Amino acid sequence: MQDQIPITPGGLKKIKAELKHLKSVEKPNNIKDIEIARAHGDLSENAEYSAAKERQSHIAGRIAELEDLTARAQVIDPSTLEHEKVYFGATVSIEAVESGEVQVYQIVGIHESDVKEGKISVESPLAKRLLGKVEGETVVMPRPTGAIEYEVIKIEYR
Repeated sequence: MQDQIPITPGGLKKIKAELKHLKSVEKPNNIKDIEIARAHGDLSENAEYSAAKERQSHIAGRIAELEDLTARAQVIDPSTLEHEKVYFGATVSIEAVESGEVQVYQIVGIHESDVKEGKISVESPLAKRLLGKVEGETVVMPRPTGAIEYEVIKIEYR
């Protein structure tokens, strides 16, 4: 078995919901689309059939990927961790020392990261620098335009 993949309980729930949707809605709909396209005759020049078969391949691949992910998932419940330091699952508020700009990120597994939702992968450079830090400590993030220093101002486990 390959390595386990850290994931939050919420992340696993979302993955299982997507897997269920793919199996119970998308796959049956795709089978119907293939049958309808087949009924149109010559498959060699049937764009609907080709598109439906391509979609079938995409759905099957995604199902396999999600099944593998759920099999290897190592669910880490943030509420069971030490709350004084930044660990997997922590929601961390950081403040840019120079500008005073505050950003809030939850450190999650690679498959559930979404910067738009404020979720960064535990594998990301910022998360790696934040792990193990306590409130009041600083981290320095190098950038092409010059390093930026952040102070950890709040650590929460939701």
